[in-house]
Amino acid sequence: MIFCGIFDGHGPWGHIVAKRVKKSVPASLLCNWQKALSLTSLLHQLDTEFNSTFHHFDIWKQSYLKAYADVDLELKHHPGIDAFRSGTTALTIIKQGEHLVIANVGDSRAVLATTSDDGKLVPLQLTVDFKPNIPEEAERILQCNGRVFCLRDEPGVYRVWTPNGDTPGLALSRAIGDHCVKEFGLISVPDVTQRNITNNDQFVILATDGVWDVISNEEAVEIVSSTEDREKSAKKLVQCAMRAWKYKKRGIAMDDISAICLFFHPKLSQQVNFVKASAPAKMAKL
Repeated sequence: MIFCGIFDGHGPWGHIVAKRVKKSVPASLLCNWQKALSLTSLLHQLDTEFNSTFHHFDIWKQSYLKAYADVDLELKHHPGIDAFRSGTTALTIIKQGEHLVIANVGDSRAVLATTSDDGKLVPLQLTVDFKPNIPEEAERILQCNGRVFCLRDEPGVYRVWTPNGDTPGLALSRAIGDHCVKEFGLISVPDVTQRNITNNDQFVILATDGVWDVISNEEAVEIVSSTEDREKSAKKLVQCAMRAWKYKKRGIAMDDISAICLFFHPKLSQQVNFVKASAPAKMAKL
């Protein structure tokens, strides 16, 4: 079993919140998963005809929902961390055999590289970038009396605002933390999906929005696949994103840029799959 995660903090305490959530999620997820497995096993023992609704994916989904809720609540009451106006994204995956489970809160993105019928390597986006202007997300926020709009000097950048204030201006519709807008439609509920890995699926990229703001899914897959040394693939993607940011967003403070590449199949000269994570030095977060 392999666990990978990207946690992109924002706000005054964002880096601390991200580190705390990074530490808390794996343990909480594993604990809730073990409890769900035990419950399913017990129900089977009590009733041999018991038809469990908790198949493989259901167990992981319920474990994820509980884990993210627990971590968010723990953060709210943490005596040493101020998560009122700070928070983090949380994009994580579990690879268990050939089964892949993806859970996403925020606007980090998971992209799968798979081989098409004509032999070309193509990207498949596995997650939704949870921005406030997505119709379903905006409807929830508005129903909770939150506001969604762009600032004049940021056309196209939709943000979440409190009903009667000018804060926090959050460019996400889901996050762990940011408790100042939790009652106004912001949620920490992950979108949990699954995929059975096939021989055509080659690798998955997890990266923060700082990468996807300047690198397309196709470009990311090309960069990673063309890197000869797998150990350097995530670093190469980060470097390309940093260069693209300086060129495409000149004069704008660079966003956090981090990436992970998880390969599903070994190279001919290797015996095991390889996982590589890469994150640059801290940069200003918009």
